[in-house]
Amino acid sequence: MSECIFCKLANGEIPTEMVYQNERAAAFTDTSPLAPVHVLVVPKAHHDNMLDGVDAQTFMAMVDCVEHVVELTGVAKSGFRVLTNAGADAGQTVNHLHWHVLGGKRLSDSLA
Repeated sequence: MSECIFCKLANGEIPTEMVYQNERAAAFTDTSPLAPVHVLVVPKAHHDNMLDGVDAQTFMAMVDCVEHVVELTGVAKSGFRVLTNAGADAGQTVNHLHWHVLGGKRLSDSLA
């Protein structure tokens, strides 16, 4: 998708604060953070959401990014949250699969 902002960020077409990347996925800071640590993990190939034919290698590459992000940001031991939204009712505002990695403070129990 040539007009997808997350495709452009993940593939280096638009500068971003890259935290970590591998061959299939990228992790960069969220420009509107909801916690002291708020990093987005996205596949470099376009997928609208997690049910959009994502292969196992891409999911594993995203997990690899999460593992590195939580170590690099210092939240691996204190705790972190990983969440994704799928569709408008869930709050998805960019139609490109992405995981939010949140941490750096005690997070609320509420997701609504």
